[in-house]
Amino acid sequence: MTENLTPLPELYVSSESAQKLKAEAAELVSWDLTPRQICDLELLMNGGFFPLKGFLGQADYEAVVETMRLADGSLWPMPITLDVSEAFAEKIAPGQDIALRDQEGVILATMTVTDKWSPDKAREAEKVFGADDAAHPAVNYLHNTAGPVYLGGPVTGIQTPVHYDFRGRRDTPNELRARFRKLGWRRVVAFQTRNPLHRAHQELTFRAAREAQANLLIHPVVGMTKPGDVDHFTRVRCYEAVLDKYPAATTTMSLLNLAMRMAGPREAVWHGLIRRNHGCTHFIVGRDHAGPGKNSQGEDFYGPYDAQELFREHQAEIGIEMVDFKHMVYVQERAQYEAADEIEEGATVLNISGTELRRRLREGLEIPEWFSFPEVVRELRRRYPPRSQQGFTVFFTGFSGSGKSTIANALMIKLMEMGDRPVTLLDGDIVRKNLSSELGFSKEHRDLNIRRIGYVASEITKNGGIAICAPIAPYAATRRAVREEIEQYGAFVEVHVATSLEECERRDRKGLYKLAREGKIKEFTGISDPYDVPDAPELRVDTEGLDVDNCAHQVLLKLESMGLIAG
Repeated sequence: MTENLTPLPELYVSSESAQKLKAEAAELVSWDLTPRQICDLELLMNGGFFPLKGFLGQADYEAVVETMRLADGSLWPMPITLDVSEAFAEKIAPGQDIALRDQEGVILATMTVTDKWSPDKAREAEKVFGADDAAHPAVNYLHNTAGPVYLGGPVTGIQTPVHYDFRGRRDTPNELRARFRKLGWRRVVAFQTRNPLHRAHQELTFRAAREAQANLLIHPVVGMTKPGDVDHFTRVRCYEAVLDKYPAATTTMSLLNLAMRMAGPREAVWHGLIRRNHGCTHFIVGRDHAGPGKNSQGEDFYGPYDAQELFREHQAEIGIEMVDFKHMVYVQERAQYEAADEIEEGATVLNISGTELRRRLREGLEIPEWFSFPEVVRELRRRYPPRSQQGFTVFFTGFSGSGKSTIANALMIKLMEMGDRPVTLLDGDIVRKNLSSELGFSKEHRDLNIRRIGYVASEITKNGGIAICAPIAPYAATRRAVREEIEQYGAFVEVHVATSLEECERRDRKGLYKLAREGKIKEFTGISDPYDVPDAPELRVDTEGLDVDNCAHQVLLKLESMGLIAG
């Protein structure tokens, strides 16, 4: 039997031991895993992250960050860490066992804590992602979502995380290896994707399978991907629609519950190791593979072929052969897809970018059949109706007294007058009274208040309504988190009410600035606490010298220009 088809070691105990261990684990201190940690734990337990036996200890973590290797020299490019809060870490000492639970409280595993440390996150960002730049989604996660303390140690698996969706499409590494053994597949090329499949992808995968003389595994990621990506429910329906276009005897599909980091070159090597563990012999590495887009200077984080170069350098050690991604474009004269570097001069090349596809979906425009399959377009249109039929959120931010609430009220009435969608106003004071009455005004509590507003707004948006939010929302990181949550379901329109602090203090209708100046209100935005001015809001309005109706009308015009309301 070839090496890629032999069973891999897993971290699960037997079912009899699991029952006993679960009863004992109920008495242990518990950590409720985040969605990303659940993805990581599943792949640790089922062998997807082989040779790891648990979350990295400090020596392995530092070696991975600095050298892309574990402390014993094994190639491993990505830190797999259990980040926790300081409050939880204070209760834990090395040598202690803890229970790891999912978000419903089900015990999935126990972990023996061998290490506890506070990492240098700036160093981790610099080495793993190439820059300590919050424009990178994983760097933003590292600094603004991940806990400040890391715990490391071996994991003992009790049960796999429960998935209620697409259960027949999910396979562990050993299940895939067993399938390949049964089918007699000795050479298997894996295609990694986090996007819907269009005709160019089909042609690319056909070519890759021919070039490698291998069977094809379409292996899409359905864990956490990049904020703003198409949700996995829609994507899997698209994949299933396209699967009929492939020969069933040579192609299969399986879903990978991986939390991507969008780490470009390092991520490509990581993806290769994971696919080797799943029994593959070849792996398609794309142009700008797992790239997160633009950095703070508007440039790509990684070069277009950096991932291919790093993969090629480590290919023998990864144990899987790389198949270069060919950029496929449609040649009108021959009515077929061809590799961009093989087309002779003078040919008419047609292409639609991801941005252009989103525009056409948003505006209800035609998507030509040469670009995608009608079944895929139908699924995408179900998920993304024209913008004028989607829910959206208007998020006002500015100093206290800047006029946010007044403009928001006027906007609400104008939108209600139109009457095509339900409108909900989530004003800062109203939310404080009805949703966050127990919260104070510390940074932690103000963040929590904004996140609650964002959650409610995301539910309104998801269900096709209009949410108007008018909190101060002083912190850029929190506003970004709210934007990412809402943009899964519809548009997020940030309106910076840019009234100067001097004018807000002059108005001081509630007397708050006076009390803040006297030191009677602590941590007051603009006086004793900072306000992060939005870098690139969708709209900036200044209420000085303008009446409320004019300001609200500016917002309406912006919504109209974005296609969110009818002209």
